[in-house]
Amino acid sequence: MKVATVAGDTFGPMQKSLLAITLSCTTTLLHAQDQQAYRDLVDRAWQLYEAGDHAGSASAYSQAFEALGWKGTANDRYNAACSYALAGVPDSAFFHLYRVAGKMDYANVVHMTNDTDLGSLHGDARWQPLVELVQANKDRLEANFDKPLVAQLDSIFEADQALRREVEPMLSRYGNDSPEMQDLWRRIAAKDSANLAAVSRILDERGWLGADVIGGRGNMTLFLVVQHADLATQEKYLPLMREAVRDGRAQGSSLALLEDRVALRQGRRQTYGSQIGTDPADGSSRVLPLDDPLRVDERRATVGLGPLADYARRMNVDWDPVKYAEGLPALEQRLKEAEAEQDHE
Repeated sequence: MKVATVAGDTFGPMQKSLLAITLSCTTTLLHAQDQQAYRDLVDRAWQLYEAGDHAGSASAYSQAFEALGWKGTANDRYNAACSYALAGVPDSAFFHLYRVAGKMDYANVVHMTNDTDLGSLHGDARWQPLVELVQANKDRLEANFDKPLVAQLDSIFEADQALRREVEPMLSRYGNDSPEMQDLWRRIAAKDSANLAAVSRILDERGWLGADVIGGRGNMTLFLVVQHADLATQEKYLPLMREAVRDGRAQGSSLALLEDRVALRQGRRQTYGSQIGTDPADGSSRVLPLDDPLRVDERRATVGLGPLADYARRMNVDWDPVKYAEGLPALEQRLKEAEAEQDHE
């Protein structure tokens, strides 16, 4: 889309100022529309990928990049490469992989070389130079890493996620009240306790370390372990994470999730709408009590989060900010009554 321009200089100073404001607002609106079109197409591409329509997925990714002036995130370009590879279009797959490796410093050589989606590319003459480029990125980016600490945090990350990957299959097979499910929650709690002991030592001794020292995954591990901890621990480290975000050593989007969880645990409304829970009335999934729902997307944008409607759709949650605002007091009352009943038991 293009914004119309005006030829000549036939306007007075105030008229020109108003015209500039109008064009600026129009450009912002069009940019927001392009961003929304991009997100919608990426979501569609992922749905097609999961459905096994790899050619359709690749086409949707291409349309998404076109909608954004042929731009795209590294993650989306990598996923596009996977779809193209699975669809038997190696030229396009390599185009996107070389784009993320050459221009976006993609460095996850272990994931790329073990990704079965890309298996058809391994015999191509372009594969080995690509691997070497990604390995060079990894070596350069990790030159100043604390390698022993990175390895420790990698192990903690796997321990944090491994048992949680069993939750959905276990719930589907046995139900939440089953002995099998209760045993899984006990094992998760025990592992979380051990992980927290290790991460607390790191945070207390060295502070919130940035990705330049422990890598992006290590940095995320610090957040995940605190996010899964008890309220007292979260309250202890929340100021430390806020400082880390201000200094560029942690992600604002991760901090938003921690802020929301702490707020709800303290009996306040969340700010960014990241926390989803069950409505006691009918068992449906709902955005838990949220402050000023009509302006939540403005707040989410400041920390790098997309619109709540997109997040809700991915989580299979209905989201209408106007209806939500109207029903919020009743939702809060139902949650309060359910909590009181649970405490009584």
